Amino acid sequence: MEIKQIFESYERRKHEAFDTWMHCPKCGARCALLPSGRSKRLRCPQCGFVLYRNPSPGVVALIVRDDMILLGKRAQNVYKGEKWCLPGGFVEFEEDFLSAAHREIREETGLSIKILSILSVVSNFFSPELHTLVVVLLAEKISGALQPGDDMVELEWFPLSGPFSLMAFEADEHIIARYQQTKLAGAPVDPQFAFP
Repeated sequence: MEIKQIFESYERRKHEAFDTWMHCPKCGARCALLPSGRSKRLRCPQCGFVLYRNPSPGVVALIVRDDMILLGKRAQNVYKGEKWCLPGGFVEFEEDFLSAAHREIREETGLSIKILSILSVVSNFFSPELHTLVVVLLAEKISGALQPGDDMVELEWFPLSGPFSLMAFEADEHIIARYQQTKLAGAPVDPQFAFP
């Protein structure tokens, strides 16, 4: 199977970077879009502050039980709603990515997990406004009862070999297929953070 870690839903190289922020968050002066390296960035002419646009960091977990994996159906009112995906979400500023995984999985599934390894890291270019950098973890349930929450409205264990319902993200499909074919264990995680 081919390794893939970059997923694009639109032709990002054909889109000019833009930002909805026009005023400096430090001093309030109107910013200007100026060249900076290979792209343009908003820069404040008064105080010099540069507004960097970075991808949003996230985590997802491939939760395994025997030859089954856990998927969640996304709520209708969220991005890619009513489609299925691996549980996970965004890393908060004060969190490390492993703690964020424990929190997100608990919020979305009601489960506590043991993180077994890091399977991959993927970049997703969903739209000109939404780019993510996602750490993909391998995990297993240690306690709790399935209870959809947060962005999930339904949870279901699927055979690792599929078939799967309509999936929201190409990266999830690739990760599942690669794991099913290779059973690749991944890179170890800091044991201090493997458990909640």
